[in-house]
Amino acid sequence: MARWDGPLNRIDDYRWEIPKNYKPGMRVPGLIYASEEMLESIREEQAAEQVVNVAFLPGIVGHSLAMPDIHWGYGFPIGGVAATRVEDGVVSPGGVGYDINCGVRLLRTNLSESEVRPKMEKLLLELFHDIPSGLGSTGKVKVGKKELDEILTGGARWAVKRGFGTQEDLEVSEEGGCLKGADPDKVSSKAKERGLPQSGTLGSGNHFLEVQVVGEIYEPATARGMGIEEAGQVLFLVHTGSRGLGHQVCGDYVSILREAMQRYDIDVPDRELACAPVKSAEGRDYLAAMACAANYAWANRQCITHWARECFMKVFSKSPRQIGLEMVYDVAHNIAKIESYEVEGKKLSLCVHRKGATRAFPPGHLGIPARYKEIGQPVLIPGDMGRYSFVAVGAPGAIKDSFGSVCHGAGRTMSRHAARKGVRDADVAREMAARGILVMAASRGGLAEEASEAYKDVAGVVEICHRAGLCRKVAKTYPIGVVKG
Repeated sequence: MARWDGPLNRIDDYRWEIPKNYKPGMRVPGLIYASEEMLESIREEQAAEQVVNVAFLPGIVGHSLAMPDIHWGYGFPIGGVAATRVEDGVVSPGGVGYDINCGVRLLRTNLSESEVRPKMEKLLLELFHDIPSGLGSTGKVKVGKKELDEILTGGARWAVKRGFGTQEDLEVSEEGGCLKGADPDKVSSKAKERGLPQSGTLGSGNHFLEVQVVGEIYEPATARGMGIEEAGQVLFLVHTGSRGLGHQVCGDYVSILREAMQRYDIDVPDRELACAPVKSAEGRDYLAAMACAANYAWANRQCITHWARECFMKVFSKSPRQIGLEMVYDVAHNIAKIESYEVEGKKLSLCVHRKGATRAFPPGHLGIPARYKEIGQPVLIPGDMGRYSFVAVGAPGAIKDSFGSVCHGAGRTMSRHAARKGVRDADVAREMAARGILVMAASRGGLAEEASEAYKDVAGVVEICHRAGLCRKVAKTYPIGVVKG
């Protein structure tokens, strides 16, 4: 991929602006959160040009934003945030991505590292066996077409109703695990066919289950508010999304909206930025279908949570209360939502696209659970599987500067194809074992493409967001066991 040599004007130590006059047709400037050291790697691909392209979208306000984990994606960069006016702006499937509501869910436990390490292999075997993973994997949840529609409208609520979790799980999920406005009639038959057998599956790619240990705690009181008490405590992280159903929904609507652009006389510099007015029939249909896929993902993570709890109970021969495997939070990082923000002194209803970006509402915000009103919304930022991850909370700067958004992970420095060159799964597994991390993988080549070397150091990414006032670091965690999809 060609190097990008456009302008990046320094605003402060953490923000770099691409001026609006860089290219005729940009409606707003671009803005990338990064350290000066990160700029060289950002310039090595065309993700910054994608920030520019997004700035052409009708109705976009503020800046076309990118978080420090920015890397090249379909149409929008991954790590991108764009807010468009509902009144006269557009919605773009590329601003959400193919894995609609890919997201992360964190659970805490009463277990310590010293209790879990001796049984780690047994625990991973149980998780690997009970939670199907890998490309095209099919799940244990057998539903017909009518019940699939109930998943698409009910999300995690459907799963809890079926016995896969508790009301408390829903209370600490973004949107209560169910996005309003879902209409299964707007989801194609092909998408539903792909979704029928895959409920409760991990999938492949960068999806994983991770047994973690709390390393450092930066804000003890805030951590205790999430049930994170001390170093050495074991946590459990789930990372997956809407599987084949979400992928098909995105593909279907990219085609539909690409045709619609001609009818609405919309011209954008990249055909992958297919879009339509938010209020148009096509735009409304996409949002209704996207909500279905988002709900499918929340149901998926809820089912996985249920089976993970069963695995822990079986391996440790303890009751649910003794294990204390309780939800901390579940948050999406590929989604578009209608939210209100003040822009240039006016309160506006906006369609906020977060593609590889996490919602990060500060203390007191009406959109977060009562349990977290005083500390802020938990923000879950996984790193690569060989190093560490972070738990943070939203900060006021996110509302002021980034439409309530922050980074979602480490961000790739290497494509999956490049990462597989010259590296074998066995080498990666051996290296991780040397670090005290046991790993099991379903997909051949899956470990190599997810090796630490293929990612930025997430510590640097999170530090930028922390110092820029978008979030506050709460805890750093380390993996000790990974099931890789």
